Parts: sequence; C-alpha cells; structure tokens
Amino acid sequence: MTAVAEKESTELVTVPAKETALEVFKAEQGLDPYLQSIRGEVDKFLSEPPTLETVTGRKSYASMAHKIARSKTAIDNVGKELVSDLKELPKKIDAERKRWRDTLDEWKDEVRGPLTQWEEAEEARKARHGQAVDLLRWTAAELDDLGSEELKERLVKAEATKIDESWEEYEAEAHRVKEVAVTTLRVAVEKREQYEAEQAELERLRQEQAAREQKEREERIAREAEERARREAEQAAQAERDAVARREAEAKAAAEQREREHQEAIERQRREAEAERQRIEDEHRRREEARLSEERRLQEEAEKRQADKEHRGRVNRAAMQAMIDAGIPPECAKQAVTVIAKGQIPKITINY
Repeated sequence: MTAVAEKESTELVTVPAKETALEVFKAEQGLDPYLQSIRGEVDKFLSEPPTLETVTGRKSYASMAHKIARSKTAIDNVGKELVSDLKELPKKIDAERKRWRDTLDEWKDEVRGPLTQWEEAEEARKARHGQAVDLLRWTAAELDDLGSEELKERLVKAEATKIDESWEEYEAEAHRVKEVAVTTLRVAVEKREQYEAEQAELERLRQEQAAREQKEREERIAREAEERARREAEQAAQAERDAVARREAEAKAAAEQREREHQEAIERQRREAEAERQRIEDEHRRREEARLSEERRLQEEAEKRQADKEHRGRVNRAAMQAMIDAGIPPECAKQAVTVIAKGQIPKITINY
C-alpha cells in the first residue's frame, strides 16, 4: 500500500498521515474536525455562489463538487488501508501464537520424555505381573470337566510356580493366589480320584451282575429243557409199557414192528426236544445279543458325547489361553470364547 503523506491535501482538508490515522478513526466521531473543515469551505462557497450564467461560474460549481469527492475518497482510502492492515494483524498474531505453543510443546515433551518412558515401562511392568497373577489364578478355575490327570498337571504347574522378589510388589498377592490355587487343586484332585474310583467300581459291579444274570439264565434254560425232556421220556415210556401190556398176545412180528416204531418215536421225541431246546437257546441268544448290542450302542454314544465335550473344552481353553497370551484379560478372553462357541459372533467360529 502507498503511504499517505502528512502534508497531502485535497485543497479542502489535509488528509491524516497513516501513522496517526488509526487514532483518528478509533476516536468517537474522530472525523468531525475534517468534516467541519470541509463544511466551512462549502458554506464559504455557498455564501457567494458563482453565477451559472458563465462558463467560469459553472466550472466553479463542478470544481467544488470535485474537491468534496476527492476529500471523501482520500480519507476513505486511508481508512481502507488501516482496515487491510488490521485484517493481516490477527493472522500474524495467530502465527506467532502457534509458533510459541509448538516450541513450548516440543520443550515440554523433551523435558518430560524420560518420565513418560518411565511411566510406560511401569504400566507394562504392572500389566506383566498382573497377567502372571491372573494366569496362576486361572490354573484353579473351571475344574468341573477336567479328569484327575489334567488336574494333577495343573497342580504340578501351580506348585512349580516360583514366587520371589522378582514379582516385586505383587509378591504377596502371588503367594496368596498360589496358596489358594494349590489348595483348590489338591482338593479337586482328591475328589476327582474318588469319583473316578467309584465309577470304576460301579462299572465292575455292573459287569459282574450282568455275568451272573447271564449264567443264571443259561442254567435255568438248561434245567427247563432237561426237565421237559425227562417228563416227555417218562410219559413215552409209560405209554409204551401200557401198550406192551395190552399187546402181549400179539405176534412176534407185530411186537418187533411195534418195538421199531417205539424206538423211532423215542428218537423223534428226542430230536424234537433237542430242537425245542435249541430254539429256546437261539431265541435267548438273539435277545441277549440284541440287548448287549443296544447297551454297547448307548455306551458308545455316551462316550462320544463325553469325548466331544472334553475335546471342545480343551479347544476352548486353548483358544482362551492364546488370547490371554496375546494380552487379552482372562475375563474378556473367556467371554470372547463363550460367545464365539455359541455362534453369537457372525463369521467367526472355533474349529473343533
């Protein structure tokens, strides 16, 4: 912008210099002196107005109007320059403020850097100890579905966990958690071993009972068949004896014939009795085989369900442990595995 000189004049008024113009415009009605100066010239001109009848007179009117217009533009331009400068001033102030803030932020970060690094390392150290305590606590959690061998493995792992000054301020808590975990696992191992022993004894008793019942059924069938054959033989013999008594007078040939028929009848009855006994035994065997087959099928299904349950449990625990190892808190890892296993998370599954 072109500075306005202190001495610049529009013939009607002297334009204020740029260095002092701001005070003029800031003051209440600060342009009044300039307006009064121009008004004085206007009143002086109008008090003895030129004649309009001559060219010179008419030019005087135009010249005065032009001077007033020049005065208006000159002072207005000074104000415009001031406004332009003032618009640039906030930008300069904001830029310097930003440089101030950025510089001091850098110095602040520089000074606080060691403390920040120490705080981050402290948080990581506490998280590491906390995760170790949670992992020790987890060894004694969710024990209901575990067998005695797996419980013993957890107990050995808990007992082998070394608690010393390396645990720092977590040492006391780690001792308490370890003591609770070891006690809980020992009780769980004892109960599980007792339960498994009871189940084994029940299975042994069931097998012995089934063997006794099978033997009793076979012996009963044999006795019944033998008794039936004996009665039938006695009845046949008695009938034969009665027939012999009635036919004593018959001829030798007829007697021999009857004897042959008698022997054939005995043999036939024996075969029929044997066939009946065999049929009963076959029927019994088929029923027994069907029963045993059904029992085996039910047992196999139960074992498959149990195996699948244990397998899913192991897979879920492995997944949860992997999440914990990756830094996820145990409760969050457990909740994540639960909702995924239930199919509540779209497009995420656990492969069993």
